[in-house]
Amino acid sequence: MKFATQLIHGGQTADPLTGALGVPIYQTSTYRQQSVDHFGKYDYARSDNPTREALEVAIAGLEKGSRAFAFASGMAAISSTLLIFSPGDHLVVCEDVYGGAYRVLTSIFQRLGISSTFVDATSLDAIEAAIRPETKGIYLESPSNPLLKVTDLRGVVALARPRGIITLVDNTFMTPYLQRPLELGCDIVLHSGTKFLNGHSDVICGFAVVSDPELGNRIRFIQNAFGAILGPQDSFLTLRGLKTLKVRMDQSQRSAEKIAAWLQTKKSVLKVHYPGLADHPGHAVNAAQADGPGAVLSFELESYALTKELLEKAQLSAFAVSLGGVESIISYPAKMSHAAVPKAEREKKGIKDTLVRFSVGLEDVDDLIADLQQVIGR
Repeated sequence: MKFATQLIHGGQTADPLTGALGVPIYQTSTYRQQSVDHFGKYDYARSDNPTREALEVAIAGLEKGSRAFAFASGMAAISSTLLIFSPGDHLVVCEDVYGGAYRVLTSIFQRLGISSTFVDATSLDAIEAAIRPETKGIYLESPSNPLLKVTDLRGVVALARPRGIITLVDNTFMTPYLQRPLELGCDIVLHSGTKFLNGHSDVICGFAVVSDPELGNRIRFIQNAFGAILGPQDSFLTLRGLKTLKVRMDQSQRSAEKIAAWLQTKKSVLKVHYPGLADHPGHAVNAAQADGPGAVLSFELESYALTKELLEKAQLSAFAVSLGGVESIISYPAKMSHAAVPKAEREKKGIKDTLVRFSVGLEDVDDLIADLQQVIGR
């Protein structure tokens, strides 16, 4: 099946009991057993829930993985997955990683004896130079949040696999529609499903997906033991949102390409970060490993005053955290997604106080441009 068809028919398409064209919400915590010697498939909803299971099967299929695991948030997925590592292990991480991941790596996991080195992941030489004998994982975002840097995922796999290093990729910006890291040789794909997968800004959820069954068993054990699972109501809503992923991404991406090109014509915009632009440093690499540049871009303005004015005066684009909804969202990384990163570190990584991140929604693109024009087009 092609992707659009798989979104609708790739998982459980009808309830086997009633024929309902939607997986029911199994809002239950426990299940009656018939035998002391042989329990049924479901016993306690932390371990398994039919609604969550249907969503996990759907996500695994889209990412071309063997198993997927649904968590209560993107950070729950990231943190739970990182528990596969042990004290003394070392990770190489892309330098402009999402602020929540930076926070958990530098505070909680550092305290647990798992250290991280942050590097410019657009350079395979920089990644290789950071690898130590105790390095067990390479953690990436491609494109990264919020600077849309692109990492050569096949190149990283070539460095990692001979050394027995696990490659983890946050695929939130691309979704499995545009990029499938497991097919490129990576080991674990992570998602904040809150964003494009759900797509309606009404659910918090996260996913981890693997190809290797043994690695899946390790994450499954942690999911059950740690217990940060996704509830049935949110699983149902995400299954609903997932069905329109392709049409949403197609429309938002077309609009993002047009907005990025328009921004480049404005004198008040100093730089536009978007892999769909021919002059983006990662344009060619992204084109070689993904099926499009996505629907998120960021740009730098000429002054903090103008940045503040845009954030506060934009009408159609909501000034808010998060991304990937049907509505356009304009965010301020310095005080939102990367607020946990110290100012000196942020600026060193290129996340300036004049940087704005823009998640393009489903509004008419001309209306979105007119809304921006009121401030930065003057």
